[in-house]
Order: sequence, then C-alpha cells, then structure tokens
Amino acid sequence: MLFKEELFLYPKKGEKMENKIKKTLPTVLTIAGSDCSGGAGIQADLKSIIMNGSYGMSVITALTAQNTMGVTAIDEPPIEFLHKQLEAVFEDIYPDAIKIGMVFSKEIVKEIVETLKKYDARNIVIDPVMIATSGSKLLSDDAIDSVKKDLLPLATVITPNILEAEELCGIKINNEEDMEKAGKKLVELYGVAALVKGGHSVNDANDVLVTKEKTTWFKGKRIENDNTHGTGCTLSSAIATYLSQGNSLEKSIELAKDYLSEALSDMLDLGKGRGPMNHGYKITRKM
Repeated sequence: MLFKEELFLYPKKGEKMENKIKKTLPTVLTIAGSDCSGGAGIQADLKSIIMNGSYGMSVITALTAQNTMGVTAIDEPPIEFLHKQLEAVFEDIYPDAIKIGMVFSKEIVKEIVETLKKYDARNIVIDPVMIATSGSKLLSDDAIDSVKKDLLPLATVITPNILEAEELCGIKINNEEDMEKAGKKLVELYGVAALVKGGHSVNDANDVLVTKEKTTWFKGKRIENDNTHGTGCTLSSAIATYLSQGNSLEKSIELAKDYLSEALSDMLDLGKGRGPMNHGYKITRKM
C-alpha cells in the first residue's frame, strides 16, 4: 500500500485537540527544465510521478519555449532563486527520491550539487539531458565538465540514451555489445549504476543496466509510434518514483519501462511534430 497512515492530533477551530488520521505518500522531487507544451521536462515528470503513485515536487532549472517541433528559447532563473526553490523543498517535504534532468549551466550544477550534499539526498536518478528528441541542444558547453566531475558521481543511477552515453564515456555505440561496454565504462568513470537506453538507434527498446556487481538487460517491445517527445524524462521520473516506494533499482526500472510502454501504446497524437505520449492513459482509457 502506498499510503502511509499516521495518528496525529489535529485541532479544529473552536474545538479541543482530537485524534485524526493523516495519510502520506512517498515523495519525489524533480529538478529539471519546464516544457510549456507539457510533453517533457517538469510537466512530464510530475504526470509520471503521480500516475505511478507518489507525490511530486519540482524545482525549475530553466524555462523553455518549446513544442513538438523543437525548442525556440531557453531562459535560466537567477541562481539565488534556484537556491530558494531547493531550500523550500528540502526544509519542508524531504524527498524520498530525486530525478534530475536539464541543468543547462555549470552554475546550476554547482548549486544542485551543494544542496544534495547538504541534505544527504538519496535515491538520485540523473537523466543527463544534452539533446532533445527534436535535436535541440539543452546543455551548454561549460556545463558538461561540471556534470561529469561533480553531479554524476552523486547518482544512484544515470539513464543516458545512446548519444549521451557516447558523450559521457567516449565509446562509439553501434550494437548491444557496445552498449554493455559503454555501461561498464560509465560505472568505472563515475562509480554509479548506468542504464544505457537502446531505443531505435540500436535495438527496438532494449536497455541495459550495468552496476559494479552485474549486467542486466531489460527487453522492450517495439511500438510503432513516432510521438516520443519526453520519453527520457518520463522513464527517469518513473524510476525515481518506484525507488521512492522502496523498490529495488532493478524492479523500479522494470515497472517504469512497463509504464512508458503503455503510455506510448496509447497512441496519443498531438501537435505538428514529434508529439507527447499519454501519461494519463490509466485515467483516459476509462473515459
């Protein structure tokens, strides 16, 4: 059961203290950019988190003007405001898991790293967002070294796609054997578990998780759907959600991939370009 019940005293106006039952949910914080079209970033993360049974919170690292056809503008919040967002969350509703997506600049990376260390954050899933599905660049050049050196080593698991994995480990990936090699190199370089996502560039939808102890393949079914905007965001936030509920990393990935497959299989078709999936398929199929 996801709900946790706790007995506490709750005073009503004009009444004495009396016993009440409150319910709490596992909590997940997403630290990422905003997608005004709703298919990726913070918006996709929050949909994914609640649909998989946890309570979602957000810290916005960037504002983007984007839609299914691409990103047309990016604006960063002042670092002091980013700091205040992070403090507001950690000082009140401590997250059981954290998903980190678009970070954009080295200043943002530094602020996030300091906060994660200060509050001893746990269950950290990092989706090293560098290039959007549309091909738009989402990470500045000066941030890449900071991500590699300071941010990635704090992760429980990182979830790069093929292009991102190649950038992070320097290995060209052409097949599943290369995916395993890249995963092992990522573990060696950053000391964290690595989920290398195959996608249609190498295989149908098979991903490989490499840890210090073992290598595990997660097979996925091929879904003939060009509307894949936000798949990386959705998967990583779903993994964080299941980690927040006490599942193992392997089980969290398995459940998250099942959710992503179902959301894609719903065949939502919005926009003129590469559209979003239906994060709320569990609800809309009943309508």
